[in-house]
Amino acid sequence: MPCERKPMRYGHSEGLTDVCFDDEGKCIVTCGSDGDVRIWESLDDDDPKSINVGEKAFSVALKNGKLITAVSNNTVQIHTFPEGDPDGILTRFTTNANHVTFNPSGSRVAVGSSDFLVKIVEVTDSSQQKTLRGHDAPVLSVAFDPSDEFIASSSCDGSVTVWSVESQAQVAQWKVLQKSSDVSNAKSLCRLAWQPRSGKLLAVPVDATVQLYDKNTWAQVGTLSDDLNTQVVNVVVWSPCGKFLAAGTIGGNLLIWDVEAKLCVERQKHEKGFTVCGMAWHPSGGRIAYTDTEGCLGLLDGVSSSSSTSSSTTPSTKATAAKETNDYDGLFDEDDDQMLDDGMSESRSPVKKALVEDDDDDDDLMPATGRARNRGAFLDDDNSQDAGLANLDKLPDDDGSSAILPAVAPVVSRPVYEGPMPTQPQRAFQPGSTPVHLMHRFMMWNSVGIVRGYNDDQDNAIDVEFHDTAIHHAMHLTNTLGHTMADLSQEAVLLACEGTDELASKIQCLHFSCWDTHKEWMVDLPKGEDVRALCMGQGWAAVATSTLMVRLFSIGGVQKEMFSLPGAVVCMAGHGEQLLIVYHRGTGFDGDQSLGVQLLQLGRKRKQVIHGEPLPLSQKSYLAWMGFTAEGTPCCIDSEGVVRMLNRTLGNTWTPVCNTRESCKSKSDHYWVVGIHESPQQLRCIPCKGSRFPPTLPRPAVAVLPFKLPYCQTATEKGQMEEQYWRSLLFRNHYDFLSSSGYEIDSEGQSQAEKEQQELLMKMFALSCKLEREFRCVELAEMMTHNVVTLAIRYASRSRRMALAQKLNELALEKANQLLEEDQEEEEPAYQRVARSSGFNHVRRESSQMNGRQVDNGCVEEDDVEEEYTHEEEMDAEEPSETRKSCLNPFKKGGKSPERPSPKPVNKEARVNPFKVSSAGKPSSSPAGQSRGTNVLDGMTMSNRKPVALVGTSKQGKAPVLKPLAPKAKSKTQATLLQMTTPKGSSKKQESQSVTETVKQAPAATPPVSAENTENRKPKTGFQLWLDENRKNILADNPDFEEMDIIKEGMGRFRTLTAEERLDWSERAKSESDPKKRKRDDGGEEDEQTEKDEGGAKKKKPLDSSAKLSAFAFNKE
Repeated sequence: MPCERKPMRYGHSEGLTDVCFDDEGKCIVTCGSDGDVRIWESLDDDDPKSINVGEKAFSVALKNGKLITAVSNNTVQIHTFPEGDPDGILTRFTTNANHVTFNPSGSRVAVGSSDFLVKIVEVTDSSQQKTLRGHDAPVLSVAFDPSDEFIASSSCDGSVTVWSVESQAQVAQWKVLQKSSDVSNAKSLCRLAWQPRSGKLLAVPVDATVQLYDKNTWAQVGTLSDDLNTQVVNVVVWSPCGKFLAAGTIGGNLLIWDVEAKLCVERQKHEKGFTVCGMAWHPSGGRIAYTDTEGCLGLLDGVSSSSSTSSSTTPSTKATAAKETNDYDGLFDEDDDQMLDDGMSESRSPVKKALVEDDDDDDDLMPATGRARNRGAFLDDDNSQDAGLANLDKLPDDDGSSAILPAVAPVVSRPVYEGPMPTQPQRAFQPGSTPVHLMHRFMMWNSVGIVRGYNDDQDNAIDVEFHDTAIHHAMHLTNTLGHTMADLSQEAVLLACEGTDELASKIQCLHFSCWDTHKEWMVDLPKGEDVRALCMGQGWAAVATSTLMVRLFSIGGVQKEMFSLPGAVVCMAGHGEQLLIVYHRGTGFDGDQSLGVQLLQLGRKRKQVIHGEPLPLSQKSYLAWMGFTAEGTPCCIDSEGVVRMLNRTLGNTWTPVCNTRESCKSKSDHYWVVGIHESPQQLRCIPCKGSRFPPTLPRPAVAVLPFKLPYCQTATEKGQMEEQYWRSLLFRNHYDFLSSSGYEIDSEGQSQAEKEQQELLMKMFALSCKLEREFRCVELAEMMTHNVVTLAIRYASRSRRMALAQKLNELALEKANQLLEEDQEEEEPAYQRVARSSGFNHVRRESSQMNGRQVDNGCVEEDDVEEEYTHEEEMDAEEPSETRKSCLNPFKKGGKSPERPSPKPVNKEARVNPFKVSSAGKPSSSPAGQSRGTNVLDGMTMSNRKPVALVGTSKQGKAPVLKPLAPKAKSKTQATLLQMTTPKGSSKKQESQSVTETVKQAPAATPPVSAENTENRKPKTGFQLWLDENRKNILADNPDFEEMDIIKEGMGRFRTLTAEERLDWSERAKSESDPKKRKRDDGGEEDEQTEKDEGGAKKKKPLDSSAKLSAFAFNKE
């Protein structure tokens, strides 16, 4: 299909243009951003008629003497043709109308606008309108099918939709386009076109190809592409015969395909390479008019079409004669002479041979795709014409149609690949930067500061601004080398530029924290090696290059290690001693990227933490940001807005922690991330309305988004608490990592996070108890610390769930066993040890604050006794270690307990432990000689020498070594728990009770009681009396103290008293105490029991149970 490209003519000012022919093809009609519609009699018309329709005209359509224009005042206007007189407003929109088109009969007009609507309007009666709703972004183009039954539309939401004109319903939709926020940002105008006459095929430009969809099945039946075209197709138009399809690209390529053969039969190039945005085929088929974004009009003349009047028999006869004589010149005479170019060279004869000669040589001219291999012989040649391709549209209709079969046969015979298509790999980028092509852009925005780049007519410079001016003052740098990449740390600014033919790629570092006078160094990379990504850490800098290399430098400019990457780098990030590298590990398919990630430690002990594992991304997305939190945890964000954080405790897996799209008001809005913080949990980002990145001016405002893990049923109370617990646990992992790396950590924040986690577990435990999910309760208890398990036991006992209480008791014993095993193991970083339950990781770090919390929804309310536990443990921690070593083993079964040296007098009475198992049900002859049961609750004593690992945290070191025994199934312990609620007890139990009461009445000065004779309640201690009297003084000195702060301060002051003064306070406390005794009738009747709390108030408990459940004691009916 030879044709001649005419020289371009200036028609309109710079901007979007459109073009069409009149019904007879006598005139060319164009419109442009100057608001004018021009009527050209020919391309050589020096004085075209001009009609002003508005400020800007975006699209034009002409049929039956009606000229329709889409104008910038949000209207669609009608003018008469050719007079140009205004004929009214056809319809209005709230924003600009982007494209207009007539139906085949000219009775209707379809309009697509930026307010997401498609309207179908009757030309004769504009009140008759149909509105099609369903797009989520501005509409790019619309097209009627020849039968007037369907209408197709393309949109910035990435979809191409086919609607039924009658029912106004969607009948088909394909998500094949790239999404954008507006027409001005769209990758392509995506001008759709139906095949004339039959309307069987719908042509959709997608990237550098044109996809064909069948109207009967709405399935894709073919793709038109060209090996030599890599530019995005912007607009397509069919020939009047429906056999050829022309396309214009954003780079100025003009292509024509034979649709049946799927061959590109003509290529032309825009003389200046401007984007082709308008195209129209002449009704006779001999010419194609096109316009560009610079306002110019062009013409392809001599394009053949089925309307040609040449005889159909002449080419067939001549083709046959040519085959017999091998005389190619016989093909071109008489009426074909007008299509020839006298200067055509003989080198193009193989192309003609492939078209007319049926031999085996044609396979050498066809690649695997079935397209001619030497088509480039006439590419980009303004005057090139191949007569062998003339009048192809006539060949299938005459006797010589077989002449083109050799060219078509390879397409049919060769198998066509219909599997997943490879994804174009994303380019390397700097996290925290905006696109390089912008004149004013952010080269880096991180937690340290902002680096801006300016590259315009006035200036080519770089501005560096610090969030904290104490680090360094702002800097203005002249960008003479054309740096395009930057990174900023608290030590230096690192800049880099790609190389040119004359200059090598350079790395420049401004080490402003250097103590000497030379604060700048520069390095040239080897020739042919360009910088692709860079980053900095604490005392080092890293650069990834185009040769798949990573080069390390010291912050002072010393070259250090270098190593190769398995694939092309995508981005890098640094934090402290950590280096994070993302690269292409393979080819992705169907829109997915295949990325790998490496994490290296560059400290004294250098190691690779992540060894190139795949980086998870959302489907059909790409990596948008990669970096570290302020605390040093790697994070990544994909183009779908999903934020993922590295979970070190789960084998370095990636956990989604936020989806920024959920916070966007519109689908075209995005969030541009500038920083992530784990404590407090904050995602710092900039909202971008209608784009993916912010402008440099005015300075954008930073917003803070919360984190939310995508757990199921977060609308329920259970789902909310589960999400809060695991999010708190995930965001607490950095404490263990920083501690193991030698950094100082915020111990107060760590303890507060642990307290929050345990409170959430206890709330979930209480909720499961209410729902009678006892197995779930045990599962939750496995994640608790030992102290919180004791609270769970109390709550289960209070709820009269004795089987659950026993299971929790066994679990507490297992936890103690686990602790002993961990003590014997060699210490290793906590973040690398995957504990069986989260509670095991921090039993030794439990805070005394855990004993003062309250739990909602009927959960445990800690008694004052637990506070006294903690106070006395911390006060008595100063006792000699010899005394602690003599502590009894509460888990030892059988035999007699070893004697203990008499400790200091204790101003508290022993409690009775209802969970105790006595030997054969008989009381021991001596309190110190009672045997131990296997129940862990028997060892829960008020003694300050109780095992630290079980009941609380000691500030004096590790607890004594305990060797518990595993509980037996169906042991006496379980029987005891079940018998607690029976109305009558055996005589043996009564006898044991009487011995216990005798022990309770013994004065405090007597030898210490054994651990089994624990008290049911305890009087005030000397410290509490002292604290009550000195509380006001502490508050006067520290008015902002809370209750726990007052207790801690009081403990410190109490320890400064002399031993005599403390003993005096203890004696006063004893004198004020009035211990109550338990009485039990022989008939099993229980007397009313009263107790004093810290304030001395009397309480009565319902169901005849003990008022102090936290003491693990209950009365028996």
